[in-house]
Amino acid sequence: MVNLTVDRANSDSEMLLAALKSGESLAGVDLYDRDLSGANLCGANLSGASLIGANLGGANLSGANLVEADLRGANLQGAILQSAALQNSCLCRADLRNANLSEADLSDAKLQVAIYDSLTVWPSGFRFKNCGAVGPGAILSGAFLNTANLRFVDLSGANLLGAYLSGADLTGANLGGAGLSGANLQRAFLTGACLRDARLNGAELQGADFRGADMTDVSLDHVTSIEGADFTGVRGLGEAVRAMLSHRSSTELDSWNSYTRTTTRESLNCVSV
Repeated sequence: MVNLTVDRANSDSEMLLAALKSGESLAGVDLYDRDLSGANLCGANLSGASLIGANLGGANLSGANLVEADLRGANLQGAILQSAALQNSCLCRADLRNANLSEADLSDAKLQVAIYDSLTVWPSGFRFKNCGAVGPGAILSGAFLNTANLRFVDLSGANLLGAYLSGADLTGANLGGAGLSGANLQRAFLTGACLRDARLNGAELQGADFRGADMTDVSLDHVTSIEGADFTGVRGLGEAVRAMLSHRSSTELDSWNSYTRTTTRESLNCVSV
């Protein structure tokens, strides 16, 4: 049998092709962090395989057996998973943007914090918005997303009510129309994020980095605290909202953001209405 756990210097692609041509099973193989982008793995038996952090971007996995496979953090952008068997697989934090999962079997698959977008094709009838995955319209109320890497992720219209996003990296993320009321955004990075029409009522914003974010028509009523939050270069923040924030306590306004070294009061003087 082809040994797929030998020295990394060996070519994974060549070994996979050799195994496939000989009709061998690849069940249980260790392909941790390997680059298999664009590989033709159509119909391959990868049941129980370790594909943690593997790069499978653009790979053809149509009809593949991935039952109980570990795909945590794997890059599956643009991958073809049509009719793939993914029962009991772990796809936590996997990148499924632009992936084709039509007719795939996702029974009991774990999809917490897997990332999808509007181009991701899901199996007919699969309730992807309720599965713990992250993407437009996702239902993530009360979800624990502390320190999650959500850079440039599309979360437009998502339900993040009461979600735990402290320390999360939401740089450039699309949170337009998202419900973030009661969410914990302490020390979250929202640099350049789109927050148009987002609802942050009652949110915890201590130390949050909003530099350059679009906050047009954002709702910020009854926020718990803005102590150390940095609003430098924020666009679209209405005059009334800015005035309301500027009248918070001096304890909040004169606190430094530990990352940007700017006080909240200074940052509010550098916003675009």
